[in-house]
Amino acid sequence: MFKNPFSFHGRIRRTEYGLSVIIAVFGYFLSIFITSLLVTLIKTDATGISLLFWVFYIPVAWFNIAQNTKRCHDLGNSGWYQLIPLYGFWLLFAEGNPGGNEYGPNPKTIGNYEELSEIGNA
Repeated sequence: MFKNPFSFHGRIRRTEYGLSVIIAVFGYFLSIFITSLLVTLIKTDATGISLLFWVFYIPVAWFNIAQNTKRCHDLGNSGWYQLIPLYGFWLLFAEGNPGGNEYGPNPKTIGNYEELSEIGNA
């Protein structure tokens, strides 16, 4: 689980996707909390601190987009499908494609018999 979490290649299961959504939400709130805490402690113009917010926010956003893309791949769709409104809820509940698809083998290893027999014949 969580192999190459910042990569856009491969497929992930619903469990890993659900955990990554929780981690991303926690990361978003943590980045907001840290920057607001720094603004109140330093009591200065928030311009410099807002740049610090982006330092925390960009890795969290990258992680979230990468995990969404891999979950789209599990359903046999392009990562661009995550731009569809409310598609993230569908990603939480939809069953992935059995067997391998163009994005890789099934992460549950169910239906990967074709890949195993090809390895055995090689």
